[in-house]
Amino acid sequence: MRILYLDIDSLRPDHLGCYGYHRQTSPNIDAVASDAVRYEHCYTPDAPCLPSRTAMFSGRFGIHTGVVNHGGSAADLWLEGPSRGFRSSFANTGWMNCLRQAGYYTTMVSPFAERHSAHWFNSGFREIYNSGKGGLETADEVQPYAFDWLQRHARRDDWFLHVNFWDPHTPYRTPAGFGNPFADDPAPAWLTEEIRQAHWDGYGPHGAQEPADVVPGNGQWPRQPDQIDSLDAFRRWIDGYDCGVRYADDHVGRLLNVLADQGVLDDTVVIVTADHGENLGEKNVYGDHQTADNITSHIPMIVKWPGVAPRVDAGLLYNVDLAATVVELAGGTVPAVWDGVSFAAGFRAGQPQGRPSVVASQCAWACQRAVRWGDLLLIRSYHDGWKMFQDVELYDVAADPHLTADLAGARPADVNAGLALLEQWTAAQMVKSRYATDPLWTTVREGGPLHTRWSPRMAGYLQRLRDTGRGHHADYLQRKHAPRG
Repeated sequence: MRILYLDIDSLRPDHLGCYGYHRQTSPNIDAVASDAVRYEHCYTPDAPCLPSRTAMFSGRFGIHTGVVNHGGSAADLWLEGPSRGFRSSFANTGWMNCLRQAGYYTTMVSPFAERHSAHWFNSGFREIYNSGKGGLETADEVQPYAFDWLQRHARRDDWFLHVNFWDPHTPYRTPAGFGNPFADDPAPAWLTEEIRQAHWDGYGPHGAQEPADVVPGNGQWPRQPDQIDSLDAFRRWIDGYDCGVRYADDHVGRLLNVLADQGVLDDTVVIVTADHGENLGEKNVYGDHQTADNITSHIPMIVKWPGVAPRVDAGLLYNVDLAATVVELAGGTVPAVWDGVSFAAGFRAGQPQGRPSVVASQCAWACQRAVRWGDLLLIRSYHDGWKMFQDVELYDVAADPHLTADLAGARPADVNAGLALLEQWTAAQMVKSRYATDPLWTTVREGGPLHTRWSPRMAGYLQRLRDTGRGHHADYLQRKHAPRG
């Protein structure tokens, strides 16, 4: 079996046509989905980039690997100590090692390991092509490596090719010559002027007044407005993101054409997914991935597998479940330590799959855990990431997918049910862990998420708030986050 794994950074499912988006962002991905199993509610257990791909390629939750942050102690795999053998446990049980043991030739096109100093991520790959720009690549700079490899190897059997596109990630840098296919298309209607104004008056990194982080943009990226000072600016922001999606999709089509030209497209597994989603205004976060919810943690999962009938599966599941399923379908053995659960039998039989609930973690921009069960999502914040987050929030994501109405005050029974699910999950994971520490608390005790720790950059943000008439927000954040002692 041949497996093409298309990993598109920061790709939101609801900005793809096959998931119901009103813009034509993804004709090639939509064509794959028409002949695939499309999962409606797949979540990464840990976000954003480094924690998510660590989970996917280890088959394990961050609470077990130790990787939940982008810096500090919780950005590295747990040290194994005296029990470590000649090879680390990841080298023995990682996803790529499992596929190699099953006879697959594994290849990757991605700068990811270098971008995050996570060089262990390369373990299990036979060939690695680093496209060299640390995640600032455009698809035309990534695709030639994969194109060349497929031209040389597509007709071989039992290969796995991981291709990592970055175009939907900020900064929005689709080449100017691509134009704007969406210039006449309206933006998503959920963001009203009332909501935009509330964001403008609010605060937080990547908020409406500072969508480039904690200061306004400097005009370097024409597709990315410097501030969200109007609904027209919001539309242009969405255009920038959607152009990145469409540009990546065009290059996905080129890779699929290679497979077709080589006569193997119908016999190749094609998986389209992402490391995480993207906040595009939700929770006053523009163009980043700062939350543990259905915005950042919900990912596309499209699996075209020869011989498996296309369908839509509405069950709740994790990306690590997909990793386990691929191992089993490829003839390998899922390691006992994995948190991912294979649904291979049901996948083949066309039976719906899923878990009763899923838990998502975020510790790079805020420290949060969230639980999704049914249509409800409860978010528990342990560090607010300098955002306007409440300690506990509750949303009906079916009725309110953009999280505009917090129901926590009106539905205490559901809040208690969600908190109980989080407590049960955490307790169950810690019982299984070989380490006594929850890495979420490591992050909190080291000063918080990497991107929103107290630092000269964040202290300077307080002055920025005061200079723009938001001094009351600065006073609040000073009281809450300034180091003591």
